[in-house]
Amino acid sequence: MSDLSNSRRKVFASGSLIFEEGAAGSEAYVVEYGRVAVYKTVQGRHISIGTILQGGIFGEMALIDDQPRMASALAEEETACVVIGKERLTEQLEKAPKGVRVIVGALLGNIRLMGAELAEARIVLSETEPS
Repeated sequence: MSDLSNSRRKVFASGSLIFEEGAAGSEAYVVEYGRVAVYKTVQGRHISIGTILQGGIFGEMALIDDQPRMASALAEEETACVVIGKERLTEQLEKAPKGVRVIVGALLGNIRLMGAELAEARIVLSETEPS
């Protein structure tokens, strides 16, 4: 997966939605420069899951487990990314031993659950904070 020589590159303007929670995913991204906010929408509110900076990867989970995007990604400033297509990632995963693929699948399930729980917890905490 370290060979990105055949990958494409995309530049996103500040404020651009890269992908939306619930959408199908066919690409993962590695940030060359810029900053990406990753968030879930709960009760109509955007709940931060994290920030991706140079060298960080995002969007890979939907490629591996064929589930919809668990969160949205937004360019907080002009951001350039190397794009990794699903076929390239699938090709690399198929080379891995079956046990590794099973572990990766289990980890992704746990991460998705934790992301949902984190977003819900942040909503509850914000509702209990004194104004």
